[in-house]
Amino acid sequence: MNTDAAPERSRSRLVVRTEPVDELAPLIPRADPRHPLLWMRRGEGIVGLGETLRIETSGVDRVADAAAVWTELSADADIDDRVGLPGTGLVAFGAFAFADESASTSVLIVPELVLGRRDGRAWVTRIALAERSVDDDHDGTDDDAAATGADGEADAAASVSLEIPEPAPRRRVPRVTFTPGAVPPEHYEAAVAEAVGRIDGGELAKVVLARELVGELHEEDGLRATIHRLAEDYPDTWVFAVDGLIGASPETLVRVDHGTVSARVLAGTTSRGAGEASDRERAVALTESAKDRAEHALAVASAVKRLEPHTARLDASPEPFTLQLPNLWHLATDLKGTLGDGSSALDLVRAVHPTAAVAGTPRRIALSVLAELEGFDRGRYAGPVGWVDGDGDGEWAIALRCAQIDPDGTVRAYAGCGIVHDSVPADELAETDMKFRPIVEAFGG
Repeated sequence: MNTDAAPERSRSRLVVRTEPVDELAPLIPRADPRHPLLWMRRGEGIVGLGETLRIETSGVDRVADAAAVWTELSADADIDDRVGLPGTGLVAFGAFAFADESASTSVLIVPELVLGRRDGRAWVTRIALAERSVDDDHDGTDDDAAATGADGEADAAASVSLEIPEPAPRRRVPRVTFTPGAVPPEHYEAAVAEAVGRIDGGELAKVVLARELVGELHEEDGLRATIHRLAEDYPDTWVFAVDGLIGASPETLVRVDHGTVSARVLAGTTSRGAGEASDRERAVALTESAKDRAEHALAVASAVKRLEPHTARLDASPEPFTLQLPNLWHLATDLKGTLGDGSSALDLVRAVHPTAAVAGTPRRIALSVLAELEGFDRGRYAGPVGWVDGDGDGEWAIALRCAQIDPDGTVRAYAGCGIVHDSVPADELAETDMKFRPIVEAFGG
């Protein structure tokens, strides 16, 4: 279902029923191996099965167009939510292209069945399209006709044919051999050097330059094992799978929950040490690095600037803290506030994306420079990925440590670095190799 399908929307409405169940752990083995829909962290989250409808958009208004359609669908939906937790009721999984001019389609997918776990509780949501009664669109409907229409719609979600799947046996991780994509390592170093020259010349303060690796997936049902590996190795990240985009992102773009808003900004990176003492030294050196702190400050300022107009109050961590991942240390700042204008999660996604952490600053100039120097279409890499519910709440991350699996089996993995005035090309290339590690290892590398 695309955004130009207005006549279809006017004839149908979504019927949603969420009910508690005893237990659904573990979630990942219940996902569709070929078309996984998943969002989870520390073993909790949601898995989608089947597809009731999809909203596809593109171009500069891709988020706004999707939000408009979603608002209309949500307002018209018949929702019976008997659990009332984040991720219950009407839900769509989404992934948006990074750039306005990207050839990649942006998408919101409404599954037929959602399995969820949070705060020790589990639930199942069934979502169906029900045809409206003709009387639904007219005033003066007699009570008997209205009741008949309502009963028919109430039964629609319950009639979804998908059953709750049993956990599938775990398979071995598929082996994908990656090679450099459009930009080989030496070209990436040259692009970094060019970017540093432009920064030193005063054209901009920071630009994020990315690389891609390309491989081929031969096993049709290997994605579930790959996702499982990401979730086990990086439990504190947002592990996601949406329309062939899979990854484990440590960076929260924006989270909206009943009037509160939060985000996590990451910028500034170093590798983990070989031993406990070395590891501690690296974390301390990161917090004391003038280069990394300057890069981090630019990213935080960008996020605050974009969020503040929508909040009645917005607080930030007083100092950046070190976020520990299995292979990296990041400088991190958490933002938390109260919405002041009734914005939905998609409204804030539109306002905040792209952040300085994945584009640069000033935003307009950085986007132009990265488009010129990178040499490839990022697709959905570094774009928003997450979910939104019928009230407009949701959780969205930046699609990092990720890969896009095309229908022909081509796997494109991505990693990027923030380039500032004292960046060293060889060091930035090495940092991309560290950032590729989660997705490469998840594919058996």
